[in-house]
Amino acid sequence: MAKFIVRGLEDEVKARLKRRAARHGRSMEEEVRHILRNAVKEQNKHFPKLGSRIAACFAKAGLTADLPELHGSASAIGRIR
Repeated sequence: MAKFIVRGLEDEVKARLKRRAARHGRSMEEEVRHILRNAVKEQNKHFPKLGSRIAACFAKAGLTADLPELHGSASAIGRIR
């Protein structure tokens, strides 16, 4: 098991962490472990790419034609104006 020390933590942050741990019925140390586990868990989630997210937003708008991919080229941007 790894151990590390956090130096320079503001008193207010420590106090809030202590209150949060108490609300969850955990020690402050266990609360920190819980926070860190959840923080790294978020990194492993798959997030769709921007184009897929935009397409999902407009899926029910009735657009049926394919749109050209632009890939940041100024000439391609000029074609859609």
